Amino acid sequence: MSTKSTGVPGDVGKEKLMQDFRAVVADAEELLRATAGQAGEKAAAARERIQENLAAAKARLTAAEEAVVAKTKQAAHVTDEYVHENPWKAVGVGVGVGLIVGMLISRGR
Repeated sequence: MSTKSTGVPGDVGKEKLMQDFRAVVADAEELLRATAGQAGEKAAAARERIQENLAAAKARLTAAEEAVVAKTKQAAHVTDEYVHENPWKAVGVGVGVGLIVGMLISRGR
């Protein structure tokens, strides 16, 4: 999976989310190393960083999910409006897409 940004605003958020998860994993690994032989100050500090990074990652994930839901609802609303304003065009497009898909399926057999 590529996390390279393409300049689209949503890509910046995806990259930051991936960075947050990488930080959580790195901190978890550090916690495991620190607690292998002891459970003192190092372990407590690592646990605290893990909790902070995990909370930040969860918040970003929640925000990203909310944005996707909002965009999906908006797209559905716009599509619904278009179909109501242009019913015959919508039917024509549906028939055209159906014909193309049908032709492609029948060629594959």
